[in-house]
Amino acid sequence: MTTDRSTDTGTGTDTGSSTGTGTGTGTVLGTGTVLGAGIDRVDAPLKVTGAARYPNDFTLPGTAHAALVGSTVAAGRITGIDVSRALAEPGVLDVITHLTAPRLERGPMTLLGPSPPAPLQDDRVLYHGQHVAIVVAETAEQARHAARLVDVAYETGKAVLDPADPRAETVTDPWGLDTERGDVTAGFDRADVVVEGTYTTPDNTNNPLGLMTTLAAWQGDTLTVHDSTQGTHNVRTSLAAIFKVPESGVRVLAPFVGGGFGAGLRVWPHVLLTVLAARELGRPVKLVLTRPQMFTSVGHRPDSSQRIRIGASRDGELTAVEHHGLSSAAMEDDDFEPVSLCSAVAYACPAALTRDRLARLHIPSPGSMRAPAIGQGNFALETAIDELAHALGTDPLDLRLRNLARVDPLSGLPWSSNALRDCYLLGAERFGWSRRTPEPGSMRDGHRLIGYGLASVSYPYWPWTSQARASVRRDGSAYVRSAATDIGTGTYTVMTQLAAELLGLDTGRVRFGLGDSDMPYAPSAGGSGLTGALADAVDAACRRLVRDFLDVVRDDDASPLRGATPEQVTAAGGRLHLAGRPDQGESYAEILARHGLEELSADGRSTPPEAEKLGMAPAGAFAAKFVEIRIDPELGRLRVVRVVSVVDGGRILNVKTATSQIIGGTVGGIGQALFEETVTDRDTGRIANATFGDYLVPVNADVPDLEVLFVGEPDRATTVGTKGVGEVGLVGVAAAIGNAIHHATGRRLRSVPFTIDQLML
Repeated sequence: MTTDRSTDTGTGTDTGSSTGTGTGTGTVLGTGTVLGAGIDRVDAPLKVTGAARYPNDFTLPGTAHAALVGSTVAAGRITGIDVSRALAEPGVLDVITHLTAPRLERGPMTLLGPSPPAPLQDDRVLYHGQHVAIVVAETAEQARHAARLVDVAYETGKAVLDPADPRAETVTDPWGLDTERGDVTAGFDRADVVVEGTYTTPDNTNNPLGLMTTLAAWQGDTLTVHDSTQGTHNVRTSLAAIFKVPESGVRVLAPFVGGGFGAGLRVWPHVLLTVLAARELGRPVKLVLTRPQMFTSVGHRPDSSQRIRIGASRDGELTAVEHHGLSSAAMEDDDFEPVSLCSAVAYACPAALTRDRLARLHIPSPGSMRAPAIGQGNFALETAIDELAHALGTDPLDLRLRNLARVDPLSGLPWSSNALRDCYLLGAERFGWSRRTPEPGSMRDGHRLIGYGLASVSYPYWPWTSQARASVRRDGSAYVRSAATDIGTGTYTVMTQLAAELLGLDTGRVRFGLGDSDMPYAPSAGGSGLTGALADAVDAACRRLVRDFLDVVRDDDASPLRGATPEQVTAAGGRLHLAGRPDQGESYAEILARHGLEELSADGRSTPPEAEKLGMAPAGAFAAKFVEIRIDPELGRLRVVRVVSVVDGGRILNVKTATSQIIGGTVGGIGQALFEETVTDRDTGRIANATFGDYLVPVNADVPDLEVLFVGEPDRATTVGTKGVGEVGLVGVAAAIGNAIHHATGRRLRSVPFTIDQLML
């Protein structure tokens, strides 16, 4: 079976080839089964009819409502806090401050690093907007009104708000991720051309559409929480440790989450305050953050200043790379984004050195935002690579092809998969890169300048462990579940497809459950690692379940499957039959009924692959981004008119949801390049643009035609062979746009966002 690339719309079938194409919707080619096909989201009917219940949609009998009081200074101490006016208001139940809050220990270490500090533990103020009180009332309106009546007096300190401030404490390589290989000094000595520059990125704020919400209810030492989280088990573990109750007594629910982009990866102080208030009052408490509080309460992408130096021989062979990064951190938090690390693995270079530092400031705690660290580091690296190509007088694509990392530069092991070369070549063909004339300013459309830009992406592999449970019931339907979350990425759908494929069922006969910490363990939805880890766990559970069905009929004289092994059996049409003999088999329902069973269940688990045992380096996703822009030089107006993204995501489980991820990431990359900047007033520490009216993001009119193509083969490090694509869509877009600006104008811009004043000629 073949696919006509000229007419395919991306909804189609797997056809055994390793590449696929499509405009807007994408195509992947494989085996001709339900897995990989671009079926509609199984949760779509619930979402479009309003039946999907997000944390904000839940309530419980007797629920009280909470509102937060934020500090109005960035540094200092609370010298007095008067809650009398707030307590006198109708409906107000309590106001909890550092004077009345019980002692809370800092949360445990997590897969993403240390937990943020516990709130309301002393009188210190470490950033503008810090939670200094929580007000609880009968209604949300009463709570918000009373919160404005809490009077707080401060002894104001001198805030440290600039990483370059000599008072800023710096921390070097806090997680031991700095790298060095080869002789960097010698590499630069033998270089014919050396380029160097400083590249900066600002704070960005995640801003998912759904406001983060927590609803907490205690019954004795048993706690139930509805939360806008990307990891139910992370919340459960943290709350159990902080409030000193057994994990088995904590249940966290998040069946639907209104976006996250990393904002839901940590257990933030507002979650602890809601749980605390519910315990203190002895009734359920619900807290919904306001949009301005989303800028100070749930993390942000930290700014960065990066110094890069790259050396190369005259023929374009890299001889040395040196990358130093400085990012901002909160005063007492340990979130860390090693922005330089991407330079250690992106290219085949014999000598490389990466170093990262943190500067502690009086700012809200940073956190992960889509493509953390790589989003910032790739912008700097890929801009510098483009500068090197220009200095050498070589094509930027040829330079990247020449220095392709065919093995993992850090370990020297072959990649478990790497189709980056195919990404380059197919992308160049589809984009029309050969039409590019190299001289800056040489391409025009009337008075508008045309620019072509390119960037490469090597996204890291993040190892996670995951578990799943699969059941088949007497009616022949399957229920598969895990505690994972679906933040809009399509987890419900792709896991339904995978289970249906493995069990030989129609997707309509499979229900996938998630978002409940009582289900088998799953990692947080982040780092582009959930799909791969969870897919392997679902695969293991479903294969175990088929084996268990065969165990049931092993000695059953009435079964045509008597004595059959899993290798001798095919699952199809709700039945198990001998391979190649569809007439010799029976349905799951028949087996269960004959043996008096209502259902059969099996558990599966995945563990991260180990490079040494594999003899290869587990690979993340790879991609190439090609961008065309047009600039009106008189107005400084820039339009992105085309983006072609070619991605090696391993085995694509659903071409439609995978393409949607790349499209969404591309839009985020356009935002990073042209719009997004969280502005902090350097005098007060207040975020000056903490609303959607002032924090700019791309809208439909800013988004051009986006073409997404997938290449590559199933990854060899995992059973299912998929690699996450949730973040690779964003990475590289900002650099490609910046490189296109240079091609159009001759101006090299080393800081994002690119603004009109920089583009007026």
